[in-house]
Amino acid sequence: MSTKQTEKRPNVLSQLYRGETNFQFIPNRRKFYIASGIVIAALIAVMIVKGFVLGIDFAGGIQYSVPASGTEASLEDVENAAEDAGAEVASGQVAGTGDGRSYIVRVGTMDTDAAAEVRDSMAAAAGIGADSISVSEVSATWGAAVSKQALIALIVFLVLVSAFIWIRYERRMAIASLGALAHDIIITAGIYALVGFEITPSTIVGMLTILGYSIYDTVVVFDKVQENTAQLLRSRHQTFAEAVNDAVNQTLMRSINTSIIGVLPVAALLFVGVGALGVGTLKDLALVLFVGMVVGAYSSIFLAAPWVVDLAERSAAFQRHNKKVANARAAGGEDKSEKPAARAEDDEDDDRLELAKTDEIPLELLEEPVKSGSGARSGPSRPSSSRPSGAKKRKRR
Repeated sequence: MSTKQTEKRPNVLSQLYRGETNFQFIPNRRKFYIASGIVIAALIAVMIVKGFVLGIDFAGGIQYSVPASGTEASLEDVENAAEDAGAEVASGQVAGTGDGRSYIVRVGTMDTDAAAEVRDSMAAAAGIGADSISVSEVSATWGAAVSKQALIALIVFLVLVSAFIWIRYERRMAIASLGALAHDIIITAGIYALVGFEITPSTIVGMLTILGYSIYDTVVVFDKVQENTAQLLRSRHQTFAEAVNDAVNQTLMRSINTSIIGVLPVAALLFVGVGALGVGTLKDLALVLFVGMVVGAYSSIFLAAPWVVDLAERSAAFQRHNKKVANARAAGGEDKSEKPAARAEDDEDDDRLELAKTDEIPLELLEEPVKSGSGARSGPSRPSSSRPSGAKKRKRR
């Protein structure tokens, strides 16, 4: 009987739940950059060529709600009737089900007489009375005001988020989070232009919602990154990129769970509510939430954390640290440099002070608590070179 026993290795799901996976997110970050760049370039081209379909709340115009129950006319028949009466149809959709089913037709601005003529034409096509069609008018001035307020809300959100991350974490994390949010906005807006959905106030609300979701997921990753790298300069075991890769793996399951829990009800709203039940008035909100949550989870893992690494490796302190780690590994795990111990500790303190002065890492996070027997106390560690050189000699005498 062989004395060797094969150890049962945990499967990927078990490793995932325990945060023990070792997916190489950071080493392969260039591939993710290229993939995101290609998608963003394509969607920007779509936005330029195809443009956006602005809802009546933004573009201004007139909205007709035509009861569809009890009539054999289709949405296309009603839209053709409006165009025959001289209206320029901006969009049309089916809302509701059963007895509450109706056709929502939006047209451009026109005078009172022309609007009444369009209503009569649609009523004749649907075989109902003109009084059964409800009409709501939105001026272009009010639509412009809504657009302005939406833009202000977006700018305020970005400023507050970047300020919070800068104060709570680091400057480079604030920059990376803004880049991830810009990535999410561009992709969500590009998909909106691609599918031709209307941009309504619900779209703006959904956009702010998914940005909040994205930044939440990003902050979870950043919190673990800060924990893993707080005392990094005091060791020779890991580079900054390796510590960040571990942080992403350790928070991966949480990001997946959060994404699934958020996306499932939104997917039901989009595919069941809009697709199967025909609740067309919800499709603008459902689409922006669905796309934004998926893209936000992607950017937090594959873009935000790698961007932090790229910004950190531009620092001279981390470049020196990476060289020290490489030298230690080349020497078989021991740093066999000719520098005295006191000089090495001075270099570490210089690196930490340099990072603190450049506002890259708060100084208190770079200090290690001092622990010594019963008289243990917490506070900044002191470099050994700060002790007078004659102290040991006086003690020996």
